[in-house]
Amino acid sequence: MNKIAKQEILDNLRNASPSKGDFVTDNSVIYDKKWTQEQKIERFCQVTSAVNTQIKQTTLHDAQRDLIDLLTEKGVRHLMQGSPSPIAKEITDNWTATDTGVKLRSFDQKIEACKEELFSVDASLTTTVGAIAETGSLILWPTREEPRLLSLVPPVHVALVYEDRFFNTFLEAIEQEQWTTHMPTNALLISGPSKTSDIEQELCYGVHGPKELVVMIIRNN
Repeated sequence: MNKIAKQEILDNLRNASPSKGDFVTDNSVIYDKKWTQEQKIERFCQVTSAVNTQIKQTTLHDAQRDLIDLLTEKGVRHLMQGSPSPIAKEITDNWTATDTGVKLRSFDQKIEACKEELFSVDASLTTTVGAIAETGSLILWPTREEPRLLSLVPPVHVALVYEDRFFNTFLEAIEQEQWTTHMPTNALLISGPSKTSDIEQELCYGVHGPKELVVMIIRNN
């Protein structure tokens, strides 16, 4: 292309009038998804179980015992959590390695100070903002008290979600949580354990993150 032709193209682009078309975005396909609470939980379980996620439905009263049984079954000996949120604190309250067989550790220092310990634990426990029924995804907002590494490094990731924190769609979560006014600096959508495939098309778990994802749904009764 010579310089004259190039200049003509650029001039045409600069002088072109903006489109006056009246474009309307049709979001009905998203807004039409309105499931009941039980339907949202059921759909979430179906979608996420299909990608090798383990689901455990429990109550706050039984959560500690169920968590211990789950970790024992998997051979976990060291569990790490961040600075406990109210829900995590209640679940791990009065936790002793003698009674449970699992040593509970806290991510309560700077990463430089506890990096070696973090990379040696078997499992982690984190909270969530909620879950998305349509895609079977968890929403996490990592913080200084509960950093991203907790859901990334240990081989087993246990995530807690209340039964009333299920959204129909990601758009609904954004709107209800008002992300337009206080969007998190680091939001995560987790839709299953880490997996990838090699050149021979063999599916491998745990290559770039946890090999296992366990979602504990905390029921009200």
